[in-house]
Amino acid sequence: MSRATANPVYADAIASLNALIPELFTAPAPSNASPGTAPPRRKFSLDEIGTLAAALGDPHRQFPAVLIAGTNGKGSTASTLASIARAAGVRTGLYTSPHLERVNERIRLNGETISDDDFARLYFRVHDTAQELVQAGSLAHLPSYFELLTALAFLYFAESRVELAILEVGMGGRLDATNLVDPILSVITDISLDHQEWLGDTIDLIAREKAGILRPNGILVTLPQHPEANQAIGEVATQLDVRGVNAALYTPPIHTGPAQPYQLEVLGQIITIDSPLHGAHQHRNLALAIATAVELAENHRFPITAAAIAEGIHATRWPGRLETIQIPGEPEWILDVAHNPAGAWALRAALNTSEIETGEGAPHLASEMWDSPRQFLIFACLRDKPLQEMTQILFPIFDHVVVAPMHTPRATPVADLVAAAESLGAPCTAASSVEEALQIARSLHPARIVVSGSLFLVGEARTLLLQQREPLP
Repeated sequence: MSRATANPVYADAIASLNALIPELFTAPAPSNASPGTAPPRRKFSLDEIGTLAAALGDPHRQFPAVLIAGTNGKGSTASTLASIARAAGVRTGLYTSPHLERVNERIRLNGETISDDDFARLYFRVHDTAQELVQAGSLAHLPSYFELLTALAFLYFAESRVELAILEVGMGGRLDATNLVDPILSVITDISLDHQEWLGDTIDLIAREKAGILRPNGILVTLPQHPEANQAIGEVATQLDVRGVNAALYTPPIHTGPAQPYQLEVLGQIITIDSPLHGAHQHRNLALAIATAVELAENHRFPITAAAIAEGIHATRWPGRLETIQIPGEPEWILDVAHNPAGAWALRAALNTSEIETGEGAPHLASEMWDSPRQFLIFACLRDKPLQEMTQILFPIFDHVVVAPMHTPRATPVADLVAAAESLGAPCTAASSVEEALQIARSLHPARIVVSGSLFLVGEARTLLLQQREPLP
């Protein structure tokens, strides 16, 4: 949800951006569809973003970049690595997607989001340049929503003279607009089935798309994972003579709890790893960020020290990922953007540990604070996600489910969400809005309310909850 702005040019930029048909909205035309009855599906190519970038002066060539692909964890890895680089005094750009509340969140300089003024100025520079290219016949059509934002980020980072840009791949890798850069390091996080109609319906096919961010004689930071993904990535890396960096060296000792600090030897020193990002799955993302930071220090002359790694990890902020919001007199609110089966399993595992951190910084059992140990779920998901699989993972661990509509054409209809709950025998209430879903859940007085299933849902809920929370001291 975007807040109102006093800058009319920024408002125009957002309106122009939102008017674009997002590239994931168009499904493949049915095989029996008559010609011309279905809108053409957007095809992606680096040629288009390359043409646009060239007309803008090739800003993506003006800074060193780390490119991070994967299905889950790439945003957490990117945000942690950016925090480490900032702690080391490196002027750092961070580009992530999608956003929780405002599109500006996607583009950050030293931890600060791009200003409305800079966003508007650079947006229209990119947009107008693209229009000129279309009129000249150099581009067949205007770039997509994501391509425009990626070009804007490239311009902002070049203009800001960043010393390092950390770029999260939007989807896939091979044809993603971020892959226009020539990364000094490529990172691949955990891979699972997602965006199958775009990337392929097997782990092997998806992994090969992700491995498209590798370069001949380049460097890959990754961890052992699904055997099919390991094999696919390994084959591509071997063909390109890529040097692999195994981040397993930086995983925590066995039996380390999800919210428990631990010690590692990094750059010849013992440091304490104390991250605000919780859940056992974050241990893998932290390991990737640490391994990448070490590689930057040892082989790329970045002034990253062991102390900066520890400080940067502790200072990381990545909202909506097992985030706890405490509001006096209300249940514990936990927000998590789990948007696919792998994310749903990670959320379920984290909830089952009862070791999620409170706003005061101490793990606790919700049942210790409330008369009722019940936990409720507010849920919604996009229609291109495997609804049955996600609900089978999540719904059984909750005492009640409240389903809600979302402000996106990609949302699964509420009736389908209700049907999924009924098929599992899960008690379910349908809300007419996200705000009403929050009201329904709190009125039933559970100990804990979890909001999950889609970033769109979590973003809107988070905005509403933070408006109600008392200012922190």
